[in-house]
Amino acid sequence: MDVHHENEVTVKLLLTSGGITNPTIHEALVDLLGKPVEQASALCIPTAQWGHPVCGPASARAFVAGQPPSGSMTGLGWASLGLLELTALPTVDRDRWVGWVREADALLVDGGDATYLHHWLRASGLADLLPELTDTVWVGVSAGSMVLTPRIGDLFVEWSGAPDDRTLGLVDFSLFPHLDAFPTNTVAAAEEWAADIGGPAYAIDEQTALRVVDGRVDVVSEGRWRRFPSGQDAGDVRS
Repeated sequence: MDVHHENEVTVKLLLTSGGITNPTIHEALVDLLGKPVEQASALCIPTAQWGHPVCGPASARAFVAGQPPSGSMTGLGWASLGLLELTALPTVDRDRWVGWVREADALLVDGGDATYLHHWLRASGLADLLPELTDTVWVGVSAGSMVLTPRIGDLFVEWSGAPDDRTLGLVDFSLFPHLDAFPTNTVAAAEEWAADIGGPAYAIDEQTALRVVDGRVDVVSEGRWRRFPSGQDAGDVRS
């Protein structure tokens, strides 16, 4: 299925709810990289965690160190893995960090609060660089995926400094993650959220990802997901 949006997306996207959780999603990652993970370099970005009240030093360390449950992103056996903390970039010479980003095959963007991540993507300058990263794969988990959408809905705004629920809008659909993973993330909750989001949307579980290349969206799944064409009910959950 094709999507159309004002902002041209050149970076290749793998938008997940829970990371690289099954062989099908892993195969999609390898396909986007164009080589095995073991031959690829990555930078992990934990920034979204600082904006969410249930995250903190321990969970950020788990992501960076590839510990459960974050091992499904950073614990895949990358040839090299580095840390890119967006809150630090405004104090670092731009030529230095731009070089780090350009040399990476993948950006592993963790969850937390998408509005906080959005703020620092803008403030750091990384958002402006994304259109130039034609050979880079953005691998998002939860908020790390949601930040590329136009809106996340008030349901998912946890950062007290967020002016609203708007995010980057590099794709033209919104994303409801963790379907069935938490008591509050039910199909009924996704339907209510989608009715207010004002555009096409997906609800995906931990075994599902969305692959976006050249404006084309493909669902990659061994689990359950649902598409809402325009914020309205779209029928049964698919699996």
